Parts: sequence; C-alpha cells; structure tokens
Amino acid sequence: MGATWAVRLTLGEGNELTLRWHSWAAPEGDWEFRIRPDLENRSFHTHTQAFTGPEVQFSKALQVLGPGAFAFDLRDGWQLKMESSAPFEHAPEWTYMVPLPFEAERGLEQHTDVFSPGAFRWKAGEMELRAVVSSTVARASSPQAPPASLPPVTLEDTLRRALDLFLAERDGGLTVIAGYPWFLDWGRDSLIFVRGLTAAGRVEEALAIVQRFAEFERGGSIPNLIRGTDDSNRETSDAPLWLIVALRDIAALRPDALTMKAGAQTLAEVVCAIVRAHLTGTEHGVRFDEVSGLLWSPAHFTWMDTDRPAGTPREGYPVEIQALWAAALDFAHKLAPAAGHAALAEKVRASVASLYWRESGGFLSDCLHAPAGVPASNATADDHLRPNQLFAITLGLLRDPDKCRRILTACQCLLVPGALRTLAPRRVEHPLPVEWNGHALHNPHSPYHGHYTGPEETHRKPAYHNGTAWTWLFPTWCEALALVHPGQRGQARALMLTTARLLRGGCRGQLAEIVDGDPPHTLRGCGAQAWSASEWLRVWVWLEIP
Repeated sequence: MGATWAVRLTLGEGNELTLRWHSWAAPEGDWEFRIRPDLENRSFHTHTQAFTGPEVQFSKALQVLGPGAFAFDLRDGWQLKMESSAPFEHAPEWTYMVPLPFEAERGLEQHTDVFSPGAFRWKAGEMELRAVVSSTVARASSPQAPPASLPPVTLEDTLRRALDLFLAERDGGLTVIAGYPWFLDWGRDSLIFVRGLTAAGRVEEALAIVQRFAEFERGGSIPNLIRGTDDSNRETSDAPLWLIVALRDIAALRPDALTMKAGAQTLAEVVCAIVRAHLTGTEHGVRFDEVSGLLWSPAHFTWMDTDRPAGTPREGYPVEIQALWAAALDFAHKLAPAAGHAALAEKVRASVASLYWRESGGFLSDCLHAPAGVPASNATADDHLRPNQLFAITLGLLRDPDKCRRILTACQCLLVPGALRTLAPRRVEHPLPVEWNGHALHNPHSPYHGHYTGPEETHRKPAYHNGTAWTWLFPTWCEALALVHPGQRGQARALMLTTARLLRGGCRGQLAEIVDGDPPHTLRGCGAQAWSASEWLRVWVWLEIP
C-alpha cells in the first residue's frame, strides 16, 4: 500500500525556503521516507559537466554540520545551508544527463549533471527542511521562522518594496540594476526607473541616479550601459532624452536640483548641452532634420534595440524619439526661454501630425524609415501598429483630442492582462524583414510573433518586439486612458489591478519583463524588471491625485 502526503511550502525573509512534509504510512510494513536534494552551482548561461571538475570540486564544497544539516559553498562567496528535523545521511552521488526541457526550447544546452550530497531520512509523521542562501563574506544572523500569518499587503505596497531590489551602489554613486537575473546598469532603464522612484517620494535617490548618469554626458550622449568606469557603449538615442524627462519630474518637486553638479556641469547645463548637441548632431550618430525638426536615429538605438539579427529595424525617425524630443525642448525652453526651443517644439508637433498620422487606421506610424541623411519628408512611413505612439499622448506631443482618442482605441488590440503587445497581430503593407545568415526568419508582411520561445537568434529575437507583450508599457496605456478620458481615472486604476496576476506568478512580488502576446500569456524573459515595477508605481500614484 502507499502513503498519504501533505506538503507545505513557506517563503521566509531573504533567501529562505521552508518545506514541511507530513506523511501517513500504510499500516503494515516498516516505512522510511527519504528526501534527496540535487545541487548545481552554475549561472543561467551554462550547464554542469561533472567530469570537467565538479566531481572533485563539489565534494570539497560540502560540509556536514551535524546530524541534520549540511552546507554547500556556492559561487562568489555565497553558501547554501540545509537543516532538518530529520537526520541527514552523508551519501554523495551524481546523476548524469538530466534533461533541461526549458533550456532546450530556447536553443541552449539540453542536459546537465546534478550532485546530491545525501538524504534526509524520517519515519511517518512531520519533517521540516529549511534551506537558506547567505553570504559567507558577511554572514547575517540565522533568519527566524516567518510568522504564522502576515498582514494584508496592497499592490502599491508590494511595488514600493520591489523598487529596493534594483538600487545599487557602485564606485560611491547610486545606480540601477535593470533586472534580474541577467541585466546590468542600462541607461534608459535606469532613467525610466527614476520617474517611478520620484513618484514614490524618493527624490534624493532619484536625483543621485540622474547625477550619476549626467556625469558621463559627452557630446549630447550618455552611456547606454555602465560597466564600472567603462562608459564606451553609447548606442542609444533615447537615454539622453529620458534623462531630461526624469530631471523634469524631479525639478517639479525640487527646483534646486537644477543647480546641483554632475561632474563639471550643473544639471541645468547638462540639459542644455544635450539639446544643443542634438541640434548639431551628436557624437553617437543621432541627427537633426532642420526642415521637419525631427530626430533621426540609427537602427538599434531605441528601446526596441534587438540587433544581430535586427529584429526591429527602425532606422529613421521613430515616433517615441520625437515625443521625447518635444518634451526635452519644452523643458529646455523653461531653462533658456530666449533660445527658441518652444518654437522648435511646435515644429516637431506639426511634423508628427502631418507625417505620421494614418487616417485610415486612426493611429501614428511607428517609424519614418530612412537611411542617414534622408529628410523626414522623404522617408517611408510604416503601417506598424505599436505601443510607442502612446508616448505621443503621455509626454504631450499630440494635442488633438480626436487623434488621441483614436490612437487609444487603435491600441486596445495590444492589451493583454498586465502587459502591452509590441505589435498588432495583423498583416502589414510596409515589410518588416528579419534575416539571419542570409535566411528570412518570417514573412515580412506577417511579422507578428505570439510566443517568445525557441533559440535566441532565429526565434526569440524576431519575437522580442514583434508581438511579445511588455509589462513596463502597460501603465502607459492606463495613463493615456486617463489623459484622453479624464472621467475614466477609476477605470484606469481598476485596469492596473490586473497586474496582480503577474505579481503572484514567477518571481513573487516582482513583475516579469515580458509575457507571450498570445494566450495564456506565459511569463517570459527576466523574472524581475526594474522599469516594470517603477512605471506601475508612477502611474498608480499619479492616478490617485484628483
């Protein structure tokens, strides 16, 4: 006969997990239960091959601590400790070629080897097993068992707490880890994150991050990525403009922030330097079109930056760059009223209204496609229905109420619970070719991909911004809804509550980077994304203001 089991899992403070088993053995026979943990010690990019060294290394990393506990030294000064109310039997063994179906789906190594240090043994009844991961460099006291019940926590509380995870001190300054487990200090991600930090009332920290990136301003550019003191990656056309928008938000609460230093310049001087450089042409390739007032961007310099292969070829005049540019000009006008920035901002608005508007569909083209040097008036407007045009509403680029209403209606087809698709699931007349090693990866007139799966270069990159739904964009639609229909702020808040599903799945209490565009909208990508949490909080706080 078999046995009946009850298993309860509890997440404690920090990196702590507690499992409790209760088992009822069959009446006859002498039963003993065994739980044998399997361990690995690798990054997400690799797999374990026992014969290459771990067969010796893993045994040396193991310490038996007593009758019911062991410790295993992990990478980079961390340690896993497992302790149980049941005795631990030290009996190391390896299991080879364990299949990795999720990795196989993504085109990675399909098998790995796992190490088991032994087994926990107990008779029928209760057994508790607690696992804690902690630093061996600066050990904290042993975590206490969590309380039997926790007070209710709102979505706002959860997202406010989520922000803390992404803040990091580097070289005496404050920066932002864009996401876990694999992102670093990305420029645009950090500066979009700052807006949510400001809305949360954490203005000093927001200001410190802006100062950190503003120190690196050079020729109108700021780093796309910071690696210590290495700021050489400047392949971004939006990060300098997001810096201005972030500083605008801060200055609304702290006007004196503009006089604070970022290197040799004040922050106000950094804003003026960025705008001035964009008018003459930045050192990283962004160009100003004098006739239209619009900005030209290289192909992979926007947030839709997939390259090799270029999954979203947007060389030309992307719509959200123009929204950011107009917002930057509006703010620069307040700092230097005599410079003519207000008139230029109006020229940008007029050019967008005439060159991007698609009357038949009631939305804006996502990009005016053109190689470098071709004016916007001679560029080719696409018919790709994407969420980037929502920034034309939320950043004040478009002021025509009817056009804003029609854009919002058109973008409804991009909505999925808690996220926004990056491309509408429909045929396009302007082709969107994606090639890899000379081979077409999809039909350029049907570029929508509903699932973010498969090998990176041939499947996931073409899907990344062509149908995959992003959580950081979802609050923007809710913000646009409340701006276009002020009487529907309550509906916008109610819509934002659909994010709760995502907070309960994947990395609990955090928002994943992306979900599939098609049902069941499976969570994909990075498990905890900085700008997803911050944008939700920013818009939620704004919606609370009457």
